[in-house]
Amino acid sequence: MYSFAPLKVFLGPGDYYFGNRNTRISTVLGSCVSITLWHPKLLVGGMCHYMLPKRGIDHRIDDLPAPNGRYADEAIALLLKKIDAIGAPHKEYQVKLFGGGNMFPRSSENRMPHIGLQNVQAAQQLVNQYGFTCVAEHLGGIGYRNVIFKVWSGEVWIKYSNVSPLFEYEPKNRNLG
Repeated sequence: MYSFAPLKVFLGPGDYYFGNRNTRISTVLGSCVSITLWHPKLLVGGMCHYMLPKRGIDHRIDDLPAPNGRYADEAIALLLKKIDAIGAPHKEYQVKLFGGGNMFPRSSENRMPHIGLQNVQAAQQLVNQYGFTCVAEHLGGIGYRNVIFKVWSGEVWIKYSNVSPLFEYEPKNRNLG
């Protein structure tokens, strides 16, 4: 009898991983976003966990740092290198987007969109830019998500908590009788 024991990979902020059908990738997201890429015929896929939409420092062309998974555009570039090594066209991959929660919902003084929303906008722009098909998303809101991507099936499971651990929660009294 065959026993299936997948390789279990946990992504921290700024991490990415691309694996085969024997891989399960997981992470926990707040304002960060994960993009999953999956090829339904080859049963390969990857996921990133980025923190910011883009790098904020300008560099000279000859002084560019190596791509870093903490930034949306650079995280997708790192995954695209893996996809290119496989050889299947980008458009054959299915994309799913997760995260972008507002972790400071009571902070309304800043008129800029919160970082979670900026991360969501970056993910959606990158999906369009590279011509991917987005087949599912669970984005925005308040709180955090546990995400598990099963590369062998393309399934992504999430557990969503709509309560931010970074602010005081006041439960409502409810009469259930």
